[in-house]
Formats: sequence, C-alpha cells, structure tokens
Amino acid sequence: MTMPKAEPDASDRRSLHERIAADLRDDIMSGELPPGAKLPSTTHLKTRFDASNATVQKALQLLKDEGLVVGRAGAAVTVREHRQRTMRPAAFMAPAAPGEPYRWLAEAAKHGASARSDLLDVVECCPPADVRAALGLPEGGLALLRCQLLLIDDEPAELVRSYYPLDIVRDTAMMDRRKIKGGTPALLADLGHPPRRSVDRVSARIPTQDQYQALNLPGGLPVLRTLRVVYSDDERPIEATVMVKAGHLYELEYEFMAE
Repeated sequence: MTMPKAEPDASDRRSLHERIAADLRDDIMSGELPPGAKLPSTTHLKTRFDASNATVQKALQLLKDEGLVVGRAGAAVTVREHRQRTMRPAAFMAPAAPGEPYRWLAEAAKHGASARSDLLDVVECCPPADVRAALGLPEGGLALLRCQLLLIDDEPAELVRSYYPLDIVRDTAMMDRRKIKGGTPALLADLGHPPRRSVDRVSARIPTQDQYQALNLPGGLPVLRTLRVVYSDDERPIEATVMVKAGHLYELEYEFMAE
C-alpha cells in the first residue's frame, strides 16, 4: 500500500525521527505491517517523510529498541514475530478449574507462548487512593498487597498489584509469600467469596520509575494501566488490582452483547 507523503505539522513538537517512528509504530500495531513483514525501504521512507538517511535510521533504531522490529546490516528491517498481543480480560475472571493453571498462564499457552509469573512481594500496606475508594477503605486504611510480574517467553509482560480486604484474607494462604494454586480467584471462592462481577477502568499513562524498570521499557512510551475491581455476592468488593503493561505491545479486547 502506498502511503501519502507526510506533511510537516508545526504543532507537533516531536523531532522528525520520533514522528516517523510513531507513524510506523501505528502501521505495525494496526496490522498494516504484520509480523514478519518488511518495513518500507530507507529510500521510500526518505521520500514519504522528506527526511535524511540519518533521520530515518534514528527512527528505525527507536523501533528496534522497543522490540517491534529486527534488522541487521545488509538485511531488510522486519516486524518482529509474536510481539503484539491481544489480551481478553473476560477470560481471566473465573477461577481456574481444580488442577488447572492460573487462567492468565493458560490463555498465553493457547497462543504457543511460554508464560510464568514471578511473585515479587506480599505485604500489608496502604493502597493508592483509587484502590482505597474501590475497596471502601478509609484514608490510611490497610489492605493485603500481592505483587507479581507476568512474563511471556521470559520477557516482562505485565506488572500486577492486587489488593485484598484484610478481614477476608487474614490467617489464610493469601498472606503467605508463595503462589496460590489455581490463582487467587479460586481461593477466594473457597473462602466463600466467589467473583461475580468485575469492572475495569483503563487509562494510558507515562510509566512510573518502578513500572519502567520492572517492565524493561524503552524510552518514554506510555503504558496501559487497568484498575480492575472484582465484586462478590451482595456487591462486596473482594479485590482491586492495578495491572500495567507496555502500551506499544498490547491491546485489550472487550466483547459486548446487545440486550
């Protein structure tokens, strides 16, 4: 597909190589340039963006640093295989069946990926304000935090901080610094608090320092932050989870049925 020549925009204060990378990134994420596809030649990109060879190479290097494309001297730059992933949150809510792995891991395995979770911390703490509000905690109120890093093919995929009301999880296996067989939804169900409904609030944000480091992020690209509140019977909030993933590598898919 022949793309029109980009016209300069005085209101866009980014450097030209950043703007070139942004347009190519959108082509990749939208599927215009699918995994394995060759990027347009340097000559084509120079004409399309009215840019110098050095500027085009800086743009391509940005995409390489982000893990979106691969290339080596003397070879075409191509879109990296299996980097853009579609996450379907509805698939992760229900507890795993007895003996089955946590649903996030099972869903990743369906797509041929090797997935695992690393438990980073289990501690009582005062959650962020939006989490406190979701759980109905007062200012300064405490909750149990279970923090983990999810990895796909040994690369950081998602930083997950899950908060639980202490009156539900006190003196249970949730307080231990170890993984929960079948995942926390299964244990909550066993404790008499089965998940019935969840509400997601998704926003794009600039990563914090710990998110940047944990996810091994490149440059200043935004992350997708999801605050998920899980409710049990009588609309009781039993979990509030903050999930952060690289915005240039993931998209979220929600399905709605007409009533």
